[in-house]
Amino acid sequence: MYVIGERINGMFADVKQAIRDENAKVIQDLAQRQLAAGASALDVNVGPAVSDAQGAMMWLVKTVREVTDAPLAIDTAKWEIMRAVIPQVPGTKILNSTKADPEIAADYVALAASNGAGLIGLTIDADGVPGNVDKRVELGAQLITIAMEGGLDMDHLFIDPIILPVNVAPKNPGHCMEAIAQIKAFADPPPHLLLGLSNVSQRCNNRELINRTYVAMAMAKGLDAAIMDPLDTELMDTAITSELLMEKMIYCDSYLEAARQH
Repeated sequence: MYVIGERINGMFADVKQAIRDENAKVIQDLAQRQLAAGASALDVNVGPAVSDAQGAMMWLVKTVREVTDAPLAIDTAKWEIMRAVIPQVPGTKILNSTKADPEIAADYVALAASNGAGLIGLTIDADGVPGNVDKRVELGAQLITIAMEGGLDMDHLFIDPIILPVNVAPKNPGHCMEAIAQIKAFADPPPHLLLGLSNVSQRCNNRELINRTYVAMAMAKGLDAAIMDPLDTELMDTAITSELLMEKMIYCDSYLEAARQH
């Protein structure tokens, strides 16, 4: 499982305050703790309450890069910020994210390909989040085609079928799992299939339990990447154990520790 740590995000109060104060220690501690817990990459999002979003993003990137060269997912919905920041990010990076609109997606694919970056593509178009499996699969196939035409390797493409909170969209978790299974078959080799996992439990009781259960279910359908909280030890243990039971690793009594050291 390719885990993108979700915690460096201005939506969290501690990160929001650290950005305002330019408190590097808080950000660097979060980066190091997430990687030590098994994250493969780190999401970097300044959040909504920042006057200079581009400057704050560059400060976050610089601050994290002082302590790690792990891949960074640059998380912004603003094209002008993405276009300005991505060429300045040292090391491996991922654009988070583009919608499936052909013109928009083509620009993001070109930016990713020219910078050797990964790209997260959302199965959203002008009509919003699809309400069924078929439309998600159609948009996923569209993203694959645009990526191929733009010279982006499938290993650099992450398709997100958009998980919604189960308390407001009870059919959505099942739709996402079926879409994952179908989209996986559209290319050989296939793209990565990714979810913003915590969204499934937003404003729910038993959030941790919902997240842990759903990640195992989605992995059985082909999910191989997620933006999630690696500091939730039981969540990480569930993902690792799911890979063990899917024969993606060989059993040993210390398989959890071995996976984290990989």
